[in-house]
Amino acid sequence: MKCVICKTGETHPGTASMVLEREGTTVLIRDVPGEICDTCGEVYYDAETTERLLDQAEQAYRNGVDVEVKRYKKAA
Repeated sequence: MKCVICKTGETHPGTASMVLEREGTTVLIRDVPGEICDTCGEVYYDAETTERLLDQAEQAYRNGVDVEVKRYKKAA
């Protein structure tokens, strides 16, 4: 798909890291699958992946985590 940020690049499947922060909790999730722009590097995640990322970050927040680094795992 055409990148909506730079308007010139095309996106291709790949993986990226995502950092999520909330009230003192920081979660870095590596190897997240998405579509990445070959020009500007903008990453697009589908709805299922986004929901999974938010669930993982919410769990860390509820557990009182300050900083957590993990690899992305698909839902079982």
